[in-house]
Amino acid sequence: MSQTVPTRVKKDIAAQVAARTGARIGEAHRWVNEVIEVMGDMLIDADPEVRIELRGFGVFEVKRTRPKPNARNPKTNEIVYIPGRRKTHFRPGKRIRDRLQQPLLEDSDGSGDAA
Repeated sequence: MSQTVPTRVKKDIAAQVAARTGARIGEAHRWVNEVIEVMGDMLIDADPEVRIELRGFGVFEVKRTRPKPNARNPKTNEIVYIPGRRKTHFRPGKRIRDRLQQPLLEDSDGSGDAA
């Protein structure tokens, strides 16, 4: 049996910001959009690496991968060259990491499946 994972979007974040700050939802939405846009630009414009540290939340990083000159296409068994690229990485801060490492409570259906 497959369950759908709840998805949170920018609108949800803006609603939480508005509720916590007392701002109007439209104003909070503009703030959230701007922060996300600026962070995205910083990651995209990284030359070649960057680290964005948000104390209490986590660290976003752009890291370089090494080229793989002897990779193999599993379908044809042909040796192919894969150039190096940049990849993103997020490492959560201590508060988030500690909370995520706590054991899950049993499901409400009593099956005990935590996943």
